[in-house]
Amino acid sequence: MQAVARAQFARYSPRKVGQVLKLIRGKTTSRAMEMLPWIPRVARVLVEKTLKSAVSNAGKGADPARLRIVQAWVNNGPVLKRVRPMAMGGRALYKRKTCHLTIVVSDDVRALKS
Repeated sequence: MQAVARAQFARYSPRKVGQVLKLIRGKTTSRAMEMLPWIPRVARVLVEKTLKSAVSNAGKGADPARLRIVQAWVNNGPVLKRVRPMAMGGRALYKRKTCHLTIVVSDDVRALKS
């Protein structure tokens, strides 16, 4: 059985979230939960929260030790454009990036290969 959890419009850069996902993809959920507190990235908080949600979505009958992270990906969200004042009345544009995170967990070992 598969369970999906999504975090949309999260205020993290997709590239930084992807670095955390690369470390936990394909691992069991219990192993990933052990690893996450030791990853020195702020985006790990978002990944940890979404992973807990995916395990919860699997239902009461699912054993968290048998669940495996089958798929985990991040996509770009809308970019918030902001302006910072500069000298002599100028302005500097900067972007606040957002992302959409999806994590799929499954207890089926064959699902990992596909």
